[in-house]
Amino acid sequence: MTSNWFQSTNARIAGAFAMALLLQIVGTLLIPGYSAPFAIRALLVIASLLAVASIGQTLVVILGGIDLSIPFVIGFANVVAAQLYGQGWNFTLVCVLVGILAIAIGALNGLISRGLNIHPLIVTLGIGMIVQGAVLLWTGGFPSGSAPEAVSSFVSIGGSVGPLPMPLLVPCLVMLTALIVLVLTRTPYGRRLYAVGSNPEAAPLALIDPLRMWIVTYAASAFFAAVAGVLLLGFTGSAYGDVGQPYLFQTIAAVVVGGAALVGGRGSYLGTIAGVLVLTEINTLLIGLGFRPSTVQAALGLVILLLVSLYGRERHVRTTI
Repeated sequence: MTSNWFQSTNARIAGAFAMALLLQIVGTLLIPGYSAPFAIRALLVIASLLAVASIGQTLVVILGGIDLSIPFVIGFANVVAAQLYGQGWNFTLVCVLVGILAIAIGALNGLISRGLNIHPLIVTLGIGMIVQGAVLLWTGGFPSGSAPEAVSSFVSIGGSVGPLPMPLLVPCLVMLTALIVLVLTRTPYGRRLYAVGSNPEAAPLALIDPLRMWIVTYAASAFFAAVAGVLLLGFTGSAYGDVGQPYLFQTIAAVVVGGAALVGGRGSYLGTIAGVLVLTEINTLLIGLGFRPSTVQAALGLVILLLVSLYGRERHVRTTI
């Protein structure tokens, strides 16, 4: 049964990449300039931003949880970084502070969810709304500031890295993807993550502390959400508290399309990358076909609902091994 489980996961990942390629071909046939170099760069940048935001969701879903605070942490990082930098703070110091605060937020999510045995959907949504409210109180609802030129260049669609006709964000994401895949497949943390997600009751018998795993994993999720928030600051050029809202369910959908099970114990970041490409292709294709933003949003919502309802109803891994 274990080999069948792995074969099913790998097949789903391959299917997601094939679907992304098919969507690209369809777009090329239907929309003039769809595969033009600038259009490809734009698609890769947008996909990379979603991929960064989806790192934490991948980890917590494998763990058996879910993180609905991601869009709120993205907005928090976006606004706080812009506001402090606009007040004259050194941007490196700003990033360190934002990262520390995000880690604290994520650790609190994990501590309350596992320590008090409250469903993470409720905890992360509640903590996220508290964070959003605190930011609104601090800024008075009118955030200001911007990102330094280095960050804007890092994510600029028109940027390039030496001979590569793409911004530095894209090759950095490729390296980050390789690192995360290595961590998940070759390190004690990765093995413990899958073990807790597969059978949380049996994990302590293997000398694994589930509470520590939840705290560390949710802290990592919030940290990468904060990174996405700072990158989005460079991408948009100004602070916006709701900049992370589109990522609320897109991160979940990307993880599920990539082969993860919402019941935990299964998934991979490479699969998430495939899911990110599928969602980005769908969004780009609908916009290119002339659909209004409201229609695109509704269509994406329908796609996400169908995918999550299809893939999220599977039996827990421990019942199939």
